[in-house]
Amino acid sequence: MKSILRASIRASARRSVLPRPRTLGIRSISTSTMNATDYSKLPTPASCYVDFCLVPIGTGSVSVAKEVAEVQKVLKASGVKHTLHSAGTTVEGSWDEVMEVIGKCHSAVHQMGDVRIQTAMRVGSRIDKPQTAEEKIKRVQDLLAEDGKSP
Repeated sequence: MKSILRASIRASARRSVLPRPRTLGIRSISTSTMNATDYSKLPTPASCYVDFCLVPIGTGSVSVAKEVAEVQKVLKASGVKHTLHSAGTTVEGSWDEVMEVIGKCHSAVHQMGDVRIQTAMRVGSRIDKPQTAEEKIKRVQDLLAEDGKSP
């Protein structure tokens, strides 16, 4: 009984010590309207960035340049902010539009005749402040520049 009480006190203390993040642009619902098992009302984050690498399988070629070019056409037509790099593409925007455009990229590559596609994604979201991929990179570059000035 004492161990249960101690665990409860520790959990309560952790909840009171941790700061609540400011919620910037998150679709929120009242926790009183959502019980612990009703995940159907849980919102998605308002915005995200996704680094993804779409890989067609069974094409008979080691090159995927044509498929990558088609994906870039879909992204450009969608209007979402995106950056191509050597191992994939980073896409930024609302959660729903980013996930939708990645699905459209799959459809476009399937229309090219590729019957199987695997996509690896890293998804990030932040609710305390807006931050673009460019801003994240600039922050690191600024820190590196400061290090270069140190004796």
